[in-house]
Amino acid sequence: MLDPHWVFAGAVLGLVGSVRYAFAITRGRVRPNLVTWSLWAAAPLIGFFAQLDSEVGLPAVMTLAAGAGPLIVILTSVIARRHYTRLGVLDLVCAGIASLALCVWLGLGAAPLAVLFAVAADAVAAPPTIVKAWRHPDSENVFFYVLVGVGATITLLTIASWEPQSWAFALYQVALCVLLIGVIATRRRAHATRLRPRT
Repeated sequence: MLDPHWVFAGAVLGLVGSVRYAFAITRGRVRPNLVTWSLWAAAPLIGFFAQLDSEVGLPAVMTLAAGAGPLIVILTSVIARRHYTRLGVLDLVCAGIASLALCVWLGLGAAPLAVLFAVAADAVAAPPTIVKAWRHPDSENVFFYVLVGVGATITLLTIASWEPQSWAFALYQVALCVLLIGVIATRRRAHATRLRPRT
């Protein structure tokens, strides 16, 4: 197990990834879905405050970074006017689950359960980005997901108390990043093979 303070390094990696993604937006290399990224900001922030209420300690720092990073991306995409907005059924479901997380936490005082609902809300927001990465792999910045995934892995290695509210967000982020990195790498390789001239 790593020293718990390593969680700050993990959080910084995630934020560096978000800043790099923001630069990619300004250069026209990526174009985020504003709805998905807004939900990706909201769900971790709900989870962060619920974690504080659950007194999980330093692992909450990574969850805060997971919410702050998308805020950087949202602000950059709005200022640069390089985004698109598509509200789908999954986005509405995600918003509903995030609202439920707030109700569970604030209404029932069940902060640990609210963290799990926040993870579920974040996960529901992911499919549109996964589909976009599959269809248009060059529209995504793979290094962003590498940094976030490494940061979340570091957080997992610092956890001493294994209640779900301590590790759920970090484990979810590792799984999502591994999936997106795999999709982007596979599809880019497939596109490169298809475009390669036959000899």
